[in-house]
Amino acid sequence: LIFDNIKDMKKILSAAIFLAITAAAASCGNAKLTRVSEDFNFGWKFNLGDCAGWEDKSFDDSQWRNLHLPHDWAVEGQFDKNNPSRPSGGALPGGIGWYRKSFATPEGVKDGKRVMGEFDGVFMNSTVYVNGKPLGTRPYGYSSFCYDITDALNKDGSPNIMAVTPAGMQDAAYTAMCVLST
Repeated sequence: LIFDNIKDMKKILSAAIFLAITAAAASCGNAKLTRVSEDFNFGWKFNLGDCAGWEDKSFDDSQWRNLHLPHDWAVEGQFDKNNPSRPSGGALPGGIGWYRKSFATPEGVKDGKRVMGEFDGVFMNSTVYVNGKPLGTRPYGYSSFCYDITDALNKDGSPNIMAVTPAGMQDAAYTAMCVLST
């Protein structure tokens, strides 16, 4: 095409870009997107303490306590003025705990669907693992967050293990040391 002036060329180029963006947006609108939510709060295992390897899929957690989320282990402890949180922080114990859950890979993962692990909050300084692979560490804990867990999932039908460890508070005021919900 030959244009008599730059203004004509800019108008035609702008119109072509607008049509391309509109067509792309319209084709995206035709795609069927579905979101499936699953209540993940049931069937967790818990242990107060910390040990190397607790995030590994092969770790035997059969002796750990069974529970459902939300859970706060600090309030199960003894009030003591000598606890790390001191009386001004509630006089409750601090520490590190681990939560683990076994689950199946959702249908559709082999077909390209993505799986997100969403947390309403994990207090405090939590790290999340799936099948021993660290997905991330979240500082603090009063904010919701999520990780794309798809690439860490087993595609062979074997169970997956999600492990979450909130580091809790060692020497600060008590607020909560818990996994709120997933």
